[in-house]
Amino acid sequence: MSVCCGDEHLLLELKVRNLGIIESIDWSLRGGLNVITGETGAGKSLVIDAVETLLEGKADEDVIRHGSDEARIEGVFSLLGKKDARQLRGFLAEKGIRDVEDSLVVSCDLKRQGRSVIRVNGNAVPRAVLHQIGRQLIDIHGQSEHLSLYDRKYHLDFLDAYGHAMEMRNSFGAKATELARLEQELKSLAEEEKDRARREEFLRFQLDEINRARLRDGEEVELELERNVLASAEKLKALSYEAYQALYRDDSSSASAPALDRLNEAVAAMKRLVELDPSLSQQLNYLEEMVYGLEEAAREIRSYGERLEHNPQRQEEVESRLELIRTLKRKYGQSIADILCYAQKAEKEIESITHSTERREELEQACNILKAEMGRVAAELSQVRSETASKLVTEAQKELQDLNMSQVEFQVSITQQEAEDGIPLPDGKTYAFSTEGVDIVEFLASTNPGEPLKPLSKIASTGEISRFTLALKGALSEADKTPILIFDEIDIGVGGRSGEIIGKKLWALAQNRQVICVTHLPQIAAFADAHYNVHKDDTGSRTVSHLQTLEGESRLREIAIMLAGPQYTGTSLTDASEVMGKAEAWKKSQQSKS
Repeated sequence: MSVCCGDEHLLLELKVRNLGIIESIDWSLRGGLNVITGETGAGKSLVIDAVETLLEGKADEDVIRHGSDEARIEGVFSLLGKKDARQLRGFLAEKGIRDVEDSLVVSCDLKRQGRSVIRVNGNAVPRAVLHQIGRQLIDIHGQSEHLSLYDRKYHLDFLDAYGHAMEMRNSFGAKATELARLEQELKSLAEEEKDRARREEFLRFQLDEINRARLRDGEEVELELERNVLASAEKLKALSYEAYQALYRDDSSSASAPALDRLNEAVAAMKRLVELDPSLSQQLNYLEEMVYGLEEAAREIRSYGERLEHNPQRQEEVESRLELIRTLKRKYGQSIADILCYAQKAEKEIESITHSTERREELEQACNILKAEMGRVAAELSQVRSETASKLVTEAQKELQDLNMSQVEFQVSITQQEAEDGIPLPDGKTYAFSTEGVDIVEFLASTNPGEPLKPLSKIASTGEISRFTLALKGALSEADKTPILIFDEIDIGVGGRSGEIIGKKLWALAQNRQVICVTHLPQIAAFADAHYNVHKDDTGSRTVSHLQTLEGESRLREIAIMLAGPQYTGTSLTDASEVMGKAEAWKKSQQSKS
């Protein structure tokens, strides 16, 4: 019977080819507690090693079956209903693996010659990507280097999840992210400050140079015209006099009559004509108007000539002004309009530079306010973590006692590190921080009385690691969301009574995740939701491992063999039936409570 496993995030199939003494195994797994049993040396742990190799993406070439050039491992994982499957799919999409729906197929081809080939849903991926996927899918207990619980960087996550502190932590993280943004802007302003100061000084010099010139649009054209007049003053004076003389001479020195005199004679003649023929009155008017116009022109020309004089001082002033304009044009534009436009832009840039100083002051104030807020939240978060750690230690010690490991001491270390550029806490000191707060969290343990506490990764005994892990997993069952747990060698040095307790703990863990366990103890195997046997056949020249699903009579015989050895008896079968019945009765009682 298949057991529903929480979010239905399972290892569905494992296919192994030419790995060690395994020639070919196709293993279909179920939800709940999957137990592997078999005689020593049959290859039980090799099956677990296959999963480990699949997640590592590499192995020594001597694990490849003798006579084969390559080994292949393939795992099919279900993603149905997984709460954070969207996150995993998003990660895969970033790596170019799209259209991941209900399942994930991970394969690893190990070669004697050349590099291993890792594929996810048919897409070749580097080992780093495989490791990230593996971290989200499986914890293998028995080899602490593959266990997130033994990696300090995950301890804070476990503690905050256990203490329901993620909302407060995320609030702190948002503030830390905002502080980082503000400080980056401050840093950029500081790096640019010297350049801005030099730029402002230069712009003010240019603006002063332009403003002192007091330029007027159109001025250059006027000055050029005046310069031409000043340069030709004598000639212009002579020409104007000549023109005036031709129009209206006030002496009779010239042999020819001036134009106005002759025109006046014409007017007098026309008047006589009009007296005789009025039809010519319009022409008379034309001539009279011409006389008036020429008289006015003559007066203006005479006045113009009288005003003209050679003025070297004014000519020098005009030339100097034009040279100033030419100099400014070379610097700031092709015309006076361009120069004035440049001045406006310089004023705006100076204003912007001045504003940047104000912005720096605003940023510094905002950073100080934000740091104070962060210090308050960090202090609250630290208090919650301290209280949570006490609860977790109490729960873990209870779990350890249930597993007959009362000699093991578990503690949660919470420390902070002072830093000048940190955030202030109520104790008046400043502490280094990350987006998770100011706390450095690490799980510690002492496995024997009198021994000092040390990091979990330093616990030596493999069996001890597995049982200790089981205790912590039990305590952290709601906080640790790793969907697939694998326990190898969990029963080393454990008797039947402890085995029964371990079996119960494993089955309880398997109610909201998939658990795979290798065991020698019938008391553990009896709690299996799915039971598999690994055995080997010697064909003379070769040894081959096989994996078999056990149900009904075959499972009863396996439990009997585990109790009494290969030469089991009817009594052994009765004992096996009793062990299995007791386990099933307990499981049903637990299910009825939920």
